[in-house]
Amino acid sequence: MKTASDIIIEALNGLAPRVALVLGSGLGGLVEAVENAVHVPYSELAGFPESGVSGHAGEVVAGTLGGTPVLLLSGRVHYYEKGDAAAMRPVLEVLKGLGIEKLILTNAAGSLREELPPGSVMLIEDHINFSGTNPLIGEETDGRFVGLTNAYDADLRARIEKAAKDESITIGHGVYMWFSGPSFETPAEIRMARTMGADAVGMSTVPEVILGRFLGLSCAACSVITNFAAGMTGGELSHTETKDMAPIGGKKLQAILTRAIGEMS
Repeated sequence: MKTASDIIIEALNGLAPRVALVLGSGLGGLVEAVENAVHVPYSELAGFPESGVSGHAGEVVAGTLGGTPVLLLSGRVHYYEKGDAAAMRPVLEVLKGLGIEKLILTNAAGSLREELPPGSVMLIEDHINFSGTNPLIGEETDGRFVGLTNAYDADLRARIEKAAKDESITIGHGVYMWFSGPSFETPAEIRMARTMGADAVGMSTVPEVILGRFLGLSCAACSVITNFAAGMTGGELSHTETKDMAPIGGKKLQAILTRAIGEMS
């Protein structure tokens, strides 16, 4: 029986990517920018969990982006789906084994700042884990004591910032707070998050960054802002709004990441 690594290596057909991207809700449009793309469903890859969230395709896409070999994970599994913060660990371990060195994550997030409206992009500089869990719980080696002072790689962040500038796209900067979900936050929780220094909130990314650093990967992450957080507008939040708004900021992020990754070749 072929392993997930065997199948992906066949799909790569000689390509040796060192960069991988994880695409969040409604951000699958980036797949369209991949040249000579080969699609492999998670269902064909042993150990790859399938997402049950609409807006997540659940496939590996191999090809080139801006001329640079790349692997895209179109869709992720969230902690709230089965209560497993380490659900993406088998996937990231396969990427590490394939020679991936840089991991760039994307997500859809709610903004806590008026100057970060829906449709904008935020480069994550740091995070707050408010979920009460950690994907390394149960890890028995001392590797579980991962330092996160430089969780978000300075060189990758500089490359993304430069790409945004070269594309004449305004990009925000801030701290992302991870809530477990799946329910949206309350207005009181958002007031707390702002007091604690968060600039955006969401239900993903942080466990993957922790796992990525555990595996020795350089990590960067960007949020596409799909809405103002609870209590900021008086309206109720919904996943439909997330899916509808994500492609707007997603087009900006696509341009930024295509250029940033293209310059890594």
